Amino acid sequence: MIGVPIDSIGQVGGTELTPGVMRRSGLARAIGARDGGDLDVRITGTDRDPTTGIVGYPSVVAVTEGIREGVRASLERGELPVLVGGCCTLLPGVFTAFSELGRRTAVAYLDGHYDLYTGVTSPTGEAADMPLALLLGDGPAALIGDAPLVDPADVAVLGARDRDEAVGLGSPMPEDVGIAIDRDPSHVSSAGAAAVADEVLAALEPPIWVHLDVDVLTTEEFPATPYLQPGGLTIDQVVDLARPIVRSGRCAGVDVTCYDPDMDDDGSSADRLVDLLARIFSE
Repeated sequence: MIGVPIDSIGQVGGTELTPGVMRRSGLARAIGARDGGDLDVRITGTDRDPTTGIVGYPSVVAVTEGIREGVRASLERGELPVLVGGCCTLLPGVFTAFSELGRRTAVAYLDGHYDLYTGVTSPTGEAADMPLALLLGDGPAALIGDAPLVDPADVAVLGARDRDEAVGLGSPMPEDVGIAIDRDPSHVSSAGAAAVADEVLAALEPPIWVHLDVDVLTTEEFPATPYLQPGGLTIDQVVDLARPIVRSGRCAGVDVTCYDPDMDDDGSSADRLVDLLARIFSE
């Protein structure tokens, strides 16, 4: 378990508090992980970079490098990294580590948003708006190198529900960038989460990184996230999607992001998240 205390808004608090809260809530023990502590990373600054359009851009570059080093070290020790964010900005660092090791890696992208914005199209400039675009090669070389980190054929988008807003702001959709698997909450509900998990395992050939942004969940089941929107998946559906992948023997690692302890005064969302992850990792 590796803590990544970052928040893409570049201010103190918010999701950068998550690793400490989750540690105190007993996450490492609940999922049977060694606690590797927190990486020395933080996003700072609230101004958009005039060239890239990314908020706090110099610190985002430094964060990406720190995550790359931390994840690479974990992989070289033969571990299964479980990154506790923080925000989705952590993903380019993860995949640059795999790229440096020559490991082709797929991603099951459980997120309430498509995250295909760029520094130009993002309404906020926060790097957390654009991780999937960055993985596919649309972004500054300082963050992702000179080639895509992930092939579109190796991506499954699961639970995103901001299509109308994203299209209206000029973001491409999965079908525009070559991603074939895009299953929104209504599809997951009608087909069954376990069946969708089977589809993902059949379609994605390389080892699969599981990205879990808690805003994929319904507001009723998980209100402690900054990016609330109607609809979403239930906790049971997320478990049924993620657990078969994690327990398949083909999981490359996991990250969990966008829980905001500042929105969780009684700690109930933290407890709910620990239980969700324990179920995903259970035998």
